Amino acid sequence: MATALAPRIVAADGGAQHCLDMGHAPERVIGDMDSLPVSLRAQLTPDQLCPVAEQETTDFDKVLRYVQAPLVLGVGFSGGRLDHELACFSTLLRHPGQRVILIGAEDIVCLAPPRLQLDLTKGTRVSLFPMVPVVGQSSGLQWPIDDIAFAPDGMIGTSNAALGPVTLRFEAPGMLLILPRAWLAALVRQLLETPEGWPAL
Repeated sequence: MATALAPRIVAADGGAQHCLDMGHAPERVIGDMDSLPVSLRAQLTPDQLCPVAEQETTDFDKVLRYVQAPLVLGVGFSGGRLDHELACFSTLLRHPGQRVILIGAEDIVCLAPPRLQLDLTKGTRVSLFPMVPVVGQSSGLQWPIDDIAFAPDGMIGTSNAALGPVTLRFEAPGMLLILPRAWLAALVRQLLETPEGWPAL
């Protein structure tokens, strides 16, 4: 599904092995190379390797720093180690100027842009989780979010539901949007059509 929407493949470090196991050869492998098997590294050309010799940031963060694309789909970053998944959510916030969707087995996650409209069907689960204090407005949600002061240690917006088409607006970056995976293609389309994005930090 992901390669149908984003056919160019970049692997994060040892993720190259997973790509090859699924029959996909990555164009680039980016990371500190601490989890890339030596035997696999020997099979890759220098042009395929993009080593980043620091361990203060995650390999996912390194990928986003080096990849310039209208949209990035992240596969394999959720559903495994919880600490890795939380680090990926933090990375989304560190790169607000990039459109990124993380794809899990059941859900997809992105950093909500300033404004987003989705033609969801009634009853679709719409979860919002604030990474920092943030305020927004909505239309089409069962429980509107207008002017609620969201915060990770206060009010959160998980397990909301669509009444139909939904519009979301936020005053600053910081809100994670979580949808069922079935809405991936629709979210990709809308993010690509949304002209404004958050400025890079």
